[in-house]
Amino acid sequence: MWKYFLAASVGSAIVSNSFGQIKKQFSVEDREQIQKVELHLSTKTGNCFIRPSQNSDLLNVYSNQDLEDYGHAFRNEIKGNTAQVSLSLEQESKRGVGQKISYQVFGGEERPTEKFWKVYLSENKPYSLALDYGLGNANIDLSGLSIQQLKIKTGSADVNVFYGSGIENKIEMDTFFVKVDMGSLNVRQLNLARSHVVMADVGFGNILLDFSDRPTNSNHVKGSVGAGNLVILLPGPEIPVMVKINNSWLCSLDMCKSLKKIGENTFVNSAYSKGKTNALTFDLDVSLGKIVFKDKSE
Repeated sequence: MWKYFLAASVGSAIVSNSFGQIKKQFSVEDREQIQKVELHLSTKTGNCFIRPSQNSDLLNVYSNQDLEDYGHAFRNEIKGNTAQVSLSLEQESKRGVGQKISYQVFGGEERPTEKFWKVYLSENKPYSLALDYGLGNANIDLSGLSIQQLKIKTGSADVNVFYGSGIENKIEMDTFFVKVDMGSLNVRQLNLARSHVVMADVGFGNILLDFSDRPTNSNHVKGSVGAGNLVILLPGPEIPVMVKINNSWLCSLDMCKSLKKIGENTFVNSAYSKGKTNALTFDLDVSLGKIVFKDKSE
């Protein structure tokens, strides 16, 4: 069912660079009875890439590191028709987490690592993804995958989510959830996710949600902002939009020209009218932070 590759394996080497060969580290094979994959992936430090693959394997992980160079925990089991996979990765470092955060904020001697993990997911099975990032960088390309549910949490990491080839999610997504503590998270082409509900939770960091392209289905967006920033890019004027914001006198709101106030903390654009089923609606809370709405033309 699953394979665990030692980094020294000659057969798994596919290319080389200044850090050594890129080698397969972990793999989960497909089985006929598997109808769904629940994948929990966490990286405490380092750089992580997620991409679609035409390979039949449910999971393939490559790295330019040797297995003994980083901490890891790998678990895989089948329950009913679901493959439950958990993979935790940690880049070894002589510096502590506090020192790494200090470097991100103030700079210092430490330089960002060029060591990485490349994670490939199959296009042939639906996934529920729970992704948890501590420090470092993550780039997530969801093009052409079948994602039923997506949860992304980042501590101080910088995360980018996008659809590189422009291919939408093959199935409708139940919930697209993102949470940021001190890092940043940019989600581009959110219309391609086909998610009914989008949830965003910002602590001290920054989140950008890009709805600038025409949505394939109606979206309900729920958001909470503590002391950070939430930036939302709106589609063209033909898409109805309604925004409700529960705010405090300590926060900051920057509304674009297309949104007009129609009631207490309620804004709509010219295309919105009650009863329309394809509206993009926002229910947001903000305390100390800032919420910014931008039109597609801005």
